[in-house]
Amino acid sequence: MIPMILLAGPSASGKTEIAKILMKDFGIRKVVTHTTRPPRIGEKDGVDYHFVTREEFERLSETGQFVETTSFNGNCYGSSKKEVADDKVLIVDPIGLETYLSLHDPRIVSFYFDTSEETRKQRMVSRGDTEEAIESRIQNDRVAFRDVPSTTFRIQNETGSLEELAKKVYQLYKEELAKLP
Repeated sequence: MIPMILLAGPSASGKTEIAKILMKDFGIRKVVTHTTRPPRIGEKDGVDYHFVTREEFERLSETGQFVETTSFNGNCYGSSKKEVADDKVLIVDPIGLETYLSLHDPRIVSFYFDTSEETRKQRMVSRGDTEEAIESRIQNDRVAFRDVPSTTFRIQNETGSLEELAKKVYQLYKEELAKLP
């Protein structure tokens, strides 16, 4: 494996925005994952996701092309071995986090964003999520994040600027890599 950043946390914990800032301000690149879900308006194949059919996804999975796979809302997602590269960031769910951490590679620096349900609900409301979607995400997160694997860093993300938090994530990442032989 090679140096990379894993970001995990429940819905609206800040992981996607942190990843965007890491890419914009620090030159970290995004791991473009595969999915069977259709593209949303404005999404581009090869940029946002590699959009594939379920048959293509299953073929890639059967031939060992993925590091990890998961499913959400009836769609499949997977990070391919070809996408894993130096100074990339990947947002993972608890299963993906556990899979990457099971590799026991010190060059994988993982972060879990611990954020209260109340704060997350407020963020989802302000970004325009429906009441039904918010409740569904909160319920799913209660189950999915019940037993989070031990990450390199666990960070509270209740207040403060996302830019400062992204800067902290990047500094911690670089400090961890500096410890390697």
